[in-house]
Amino acid sequence: MTRSLITFAVSALVGTLIALPFFAITQFAHAQGTVDDGGGSLQVEDLLSPEFQSSTGLGNQDFETTIGGIISVVLGLLGIVAVVIVLIGGFKYMTAGGNTTKTDDAKKLLIAGVIGLAIILSAYAITSFVLSSLLNASS
Repeated sequence: MTRSLITFAVSALVGTLIALPFFAITQFAHAQGTVDDGGGSLQVEDLLSPEFQSSTGLGNQDFETTIGGIISVVLGLLGIVAVVIVLIGGFKYMTAGGNTTKTDDAKKLLIAGVIGLAIILSAYAITSFVLSSLLNASS
């Protein structure tokens, strides 16, 4: 009982630490159609112009490139989690001391980690292919 509670607490803490940067960098978005800055009005279409992007520091990358970067970061974090699961499984296997129930649990963790890594690597390959195809088709 206490072991599962400790595992849940550690998992919740790690999840919070991973998700915290996504909430810390958010900004408010105002969805009005025009903005009056005293010298005229700014249309929504002007927000996509390179001049506006460079003057506000928003960057000038394509939408596909930005989404591809976000997907790469998320898949990288998931890869780190899968590697940690494999390391925990290996540690449990090495410290099992011949106990069959502990070695079986460790083997399950190792198999789950390897399957997770395979899924993450295939997802990365698929998204890389799709995004490169989109970039080549749009240019």
